[in-house]
Amino acid sequence: MSRIFASRLSHVSLVLLAAAWLPVQAQEQSKQDEPINADRPDFVESSETVGKGRFQVETSFLVERERSAEERQRTYSMPSMLRFGLNDALELRIESDGRTVQHTRDKASGERSTLAGYADTAVGFLWHAQDGEGMRPSVGVVVDAELPTGSRGLRGVGVRPSLRVVGEWDLPGEMQLGVMPGIAVERQEDTGRYTYGLLGVVLEKSFNRRLRGLVEVAMPQIASSRHGGTQASFDVGAAWLLSNDVQIDTMFSRGLNHRTPYASWTVGLSFRL
Repeated sequence: MSRIFASRLSHVSLVLLAAAWLPVQAQEQSKQDEPINADRPDFVESSETVGKGRFQVETSFLVERERSAEERQRTYSMPSMLRFGLNDALELRIESDGRTVQHTRDKASGERSTLAGYADTAVGFLWHAQDGEGMRPSVGVVVDAELPTGSRGLRGVGVRPSLRVVGEWDLPGEMQLGVMPGIAVERQEDTGRYTYGLLGVVLEKSFNRRLRGLVEVAMPQIASSRHGGTQASFDVGAAWLLSNDVQIDTMFSRGLNHRTPYASWTVGLSFRL
């Protein structure tokens, strides 16, 4: 089943990539004058880079609650990303969930345990392949690899690459639609290497120059039950521009199945230099 999903998502990605091969037009308005465009707080990433020579920090605090028949788990982490513009169409990205603390309680025995440490780090690039115009979407391509750099108990197995293609359409009424299909590789000690799909769809609404809201359906993993199954959530969030270079945001997520954290909440800060 995971191969079928991955194949279909790959086809969607290829369609967006095909459109992206058109030459990237010179930008008439410098990114220096545009408001900050952060990936936060939604799952769907931005198709826009930070701009040549710009450095951007996106950091946050995240709380996730998970429930199962056997245990309850609460996880605190600090997802953060550093972005540096190599030129107007290409940026370097370094990302990690940062300091992570997991509290687990066994329902039957009441026994509690805590796992604390640092999560793995992902390194990659965002290529802004195409500007949006009319019905043509703005297209970005994200290629990265998660590295086993984390603490014991939080560290993944080997290098796990991923490819995501982002399409963003401007809609009437100050709204924007974002779609992000993708494909990634995971490795587990017991089941070995496998490929899974991912998909996110977000609808954003700008209420004024500083405030925007969003609703989103996120599927960070589409896989067979043997490999953890499909994860899905419904997200609601908002972002507020304190200035052209500073944004604060928040988002609440509700899991749509038992494989996804029951609920999560995040608050974040993004700024560029």
